[in-house]
Amino acid sequence: MSATTAPEPMESLPVRSAGTPVVLDRREGPFGEVVLRERGEHFEIIANGCFLMDTSDGRSERLLIDVALASLPAGRTAPSVLIGGLGVGFSLVRAAEEERWGRIVVVEREQAIVDWHREGPLDRISGAALADPRTGILYTDLVAHLRTTTERYDALCLDIDNGPDWTVTESNESLYSPAGLAHCHDRLTPGGVLAVWSAQPSPAFEQALRNAGFSGVRTEEVAVARGVPDVVHLALRAG
Repeated sequence: MSATTAPEPMESLPVRSAGTPVVLDRREGPFGEVVLRERGEHFEIIANGCFLMDTSDGRSERLLIDVALASLPAGRTAPSVLIGGLGVGFSLVRAAEEERWGRIVVVEREQAIVDWHREGPLDRISGAALADPRTGILYTDLVAHLRTTTERYDALCLDIDNGPDWTVTESNESLYSPAGLAHCHDRLTPGGVLAVWSAQPSPAFEQALRNAGFSGVRTEEVAVARGVPDVVHLALRAG
């Protein structure tokens, strides 16, 4: 707010600064509390009191989509992609920007997050991507969807919780279990690619992917000035 703007009542005028988050919405869902906060020019999503993601740097979320597409067999026409977790929308936006993708399916179990994108502040990020005719949103649990659907996808791009080694919601651990990875394997077309975002590298998860029957397992890192890099774990279903 500038000095020349007419003042508002103090109780309705939160102080916005780069260091002070402002709660925009708080919901109690089936898996606990989710909160949307604004911090300066960026938005943050908090789940059960733990930071999940923000809009300050979407390189790893975009990498999730880019490396999945690049890893598919050459000549595959209009491949389908399932994005696990809508988050702040960076992965969906990246997929919609790429004309080569065919069907784009986003699975998100938190109604609040879907609402923030469709009717709330995150619309400014994902509005065009949600309006893309290739895009569909499934409001359901990803683990349940992979276990019960008969659909197959050319790519699964999963950004669930903080990755295989650090989950905020206990039920998300099953996605990275042998049974969960078996469901991922079954839901891919021959030659399809599984891309999994993680807040840190995980050699143990790489081995779990090999044990689940995947080939071509590798890890792509996002360079950071300091600290542990975000990574994307990649694995292929044999053609």
